[in-house]
Amino acid sequence: MCIPGARAINRGMPRYRLIIEYDGRPFVGWQRQDNGLGVQQILEDAVEALSGEQTLIYGAGRTDAGVHALGQVAHVDLIRAFPTDTVRDALNAHVRPHPVAVLSVDEVSDDFHARFSATSRTYLYRIVNRRAPAALEHGHVWWVPVPLDVAAMDDAAQVLIGKHDFTSFRAAFCQAKSPVKTLDRLNVEVHEGEIHVHAHARSFLHNQVRIMVGSLRLVGEGKWSRDDLRNALDAQDRTVAGQTAVPDGLYLTHVGY
Repeated sequence: MCIPGARAINRGMPRYRLIIEYDGRPFVGWQRQDNGLGVQQILEDAVEALSGEQTLIYGAGRTDAGVHALGQVAHVDLIRAFPTDTVRDALNAHVRPHPVAVLSVDEVSDDFHARFSATSRTYLYRIVNRRAPAALEHGHVWWVPVPLDVAAMDDAAQVLIGKHDFTSFRAAFCQAKSPVKTLDRLNVEVHEGEIHVHAHARSFLHNQVRIMVGSLRLVGEGKWSRDDLRNALDAQDRTVAGQTAVPDGLYLTHVGY
């Protein structure tokens, strides 16, 4: 399979693409921050342990505190070239005991950028919908004890598909220049006893997926109709949309290039 951006010839300063999985619970998010440990910092420290170099790692998505990843993508430039398997195995050794795993590493061209070259991002949101709390999956799902109408949620979700001003589904501190985004997919389904919400777009506003899920919960509970969700979208006012769903259930699953 041909991977966009990949190349077989080493350059003077090779660029490596990393596919990363992590449990977001112990972290303040992807980004290195002063108020706690970020996934980016864990990986940068691991790169320094491998190569002796202090360098920046660039991620495709800046996941928030508590948000998980199954397919985060990042890139890093090193002065010295290493076999890709060596990079993967060494980083996995050095990130211990933190819940971070580098799934794969490949060398890419100079013009590849984990964030700016991305053409799509896909998120999964997991809901456990039952009276009993989630014991084994605590911290990895949103436990909603009130029965939800999945069919109604999925039907209502379709009004958000397309190009819209998503101000109502945007965190107040979102730094995006424009609230206009194109949502390519938003569907709700039952999967192995859980409710899964799938969202796919080129990019998302800060907290957009979590606010959409929180709003769909109102539909599932019968408190909102499809038209209520459309009205919230049209209002372009964060105060009229639903709650911001907890970070526990959100996963960055795939980044397209």
